[in-house]
Amino acid sequence: MRRAASEIATGTLFGIALNYQGLLESRLQEFNEPPYQKPPQKPVLFIKTPNTRSTDGQAVSAPAGERLQPGPALGVVIGKTASRVDEKNAFAHVAGYVVVNEFSLPEDSYYRPAVKAKCRDGFCAFGNDVIPTGEIADVHALVIKLLVNGEVRQENTTANFVRSIPRLISELSEFMTLHEGDVLITGTPEGRVDVLPGDEVVVEISGLGRLTNHIVAE
Repeated sequence: MRRAASEIATGTLFGIALNYQGLLESRLQEFNEPPYQKPPQKPVLFIKTPNTRSTDGQAVSAPAGERLQPGPALGVVIGKTASRVDEKNAFAHVAGYVVVNEFSLPEDSYYRPAVKAKCRDGFCAFGNDVIPTGEIADVHALVIKLLVNGEVRQENTTANFVRSIPRLISELSEFMTLHEGDVLITGTPEGRVDVLPGDEVVVEISGLGRLTNHIVAE
């Protein structure tokens, strides 16, 4: 049964950076130089704080003098406590999936995502419904699109994840407990675009639906 995201996706919001193969590959040369020295060996995490929560249809403010970038993403809603979960059992801990738009200012560092860039008011919009796992035949074959004023500006597929959802749950739950209602924001594809006040921003994920936000001046 579908449930409202506002009722079930109520926990901590964990963002996963660099989880699309194209994005990671585009930064490999940079990661082999100081200060990084080598590409990340574990998931690169950041937190979206409670003030970032937004909903379908809600306006998102573009900070004056800053570049605002939407981030189409698949959200994985945890359905029961997950601690030291094996990959083969990981889906048993998933309640369902939700469309997410993870807004951000441009990022200077993927290893230390800035609070200023990630955690402004309204910078994490959620679709209305959490789609149960049973309604999605293959969560690693979903098409994700970002449309700005009706034009497709980004398109990718969850087949291009660096880490699958079971692997993410296994690796994260190895060192921290995931609780019912927590959300894993599984990454934004390469090619983020800038948006401006007056723009309509839509995220579409096949089988999950659409999420629409309008950009306004701060």
